[in-house]
Amino acid sequence: MSLDLLTDRLRLSPLVDSDIDLSLEMFTDPEVVEFVCDLMTDDEIRKEMSNWTKRGGNGCIGIWCISDCNSNEKYGSVFLLPMPIDDDDTDYSLIVPDRMPEAEIEIGFALKRSAWGKGYATEACKRLLQFAFEETPLNEVVASFYEENIASRNVLEKSGLFDRGRMWCCGEDSPNFRITRDEWKESQHLI
Repeated sequence: MSLDLLTDRLRLSPLVDSDIDLSLEMFTDPEVVEFVCDLMTDDEIRKEMSNWTKRGGNGCIGIWCISDCNSNEKYGSVFLLPMPIDDDDTDYSLIVPDRMPEAEIEIGFALKRSAWGKGYATEACKRLLQFAFEETPLNEVVASFYEENIASRNVLEKSGLFDRGRMWCCGEDSPNFRITRDEWKESQHLI
């Protein structure tokens, strides 16, 4: 199984330490982090890189760097990670190299500002869902977002996730978007 995933325009590669440049650009930008996390300092980002580069489930769970297939410009990241329930951040202790986490798996993304509005998030999410349902044992992928983040809602809907009402995540009542393996296969005309 290859963890390097391609689309027509994008390459998704497992996040590595050398992607610190992208992390520094994104997580020190107040507009990028508005719906993702608190603004971070360079030191906080450098300390988090060891968590952000972890891979679980034999590589199936983790963060991928989104880059341009031709220019290699880095646009952002997309992930499959354990959904936080009561805390507002991923519990990285659940990410163990040879084991799938016993938690719902969330799909999510963050893009640097210059990459907004170009369809990259949707393209990356669709490719990661394909990977999840063709290459991993996952039977369902979940997502949530802040209510006011209409752009994220649009990406999730365009990626094929369904609005299932409400759920508890990140310590609050939140939108509940999901897609099952069978629903994904049906959308791909594979059933």
